Amino acid sequence: MRPIWLTVLLLSFSNIFMTFAWYAHLKELNQKPWIIAALASWGIALLEYLFQVPANRIGYSVLSVSQLKILQEAITLTVFVPFAFLYLKEPLKLDYLWAALCILGAVYFIFRSRWTGA
Repeated sequence: MRPIWLTVLLLSFSNIFMTFAWYAHLKELNQKPWIIAALASWGIALLEYLFQVPANRIGYSVLSVSQLKILQEAITLTVFVPFAFLYLKEPLKLDYLWAALCILGAVYFIFRSRWTGA
């Protein structure tokens, strides 16, 4: 598997865990003390890092740090919107589309030199 696609795959898994670590406690542990939610989130975040660190190391062999960061943000939005809608039962909003377009613009500008040679 090419390093970029492996990076995307690992960052996607990382983002699934990250999103649950950051937001699932709002639904599942909202009646528990915050320290319980924090400890549970840290446990989930460990799984996130087990995917994120190798993803960034592999990705850095073919991408710049800026490209890795923007790629991460694009994946985050791709994971977060379905999570918010399906898991947290948030309504879909047109704002998600505008945010996605902004992220796509960021992806274009950060990868432009790679695609066009400029």
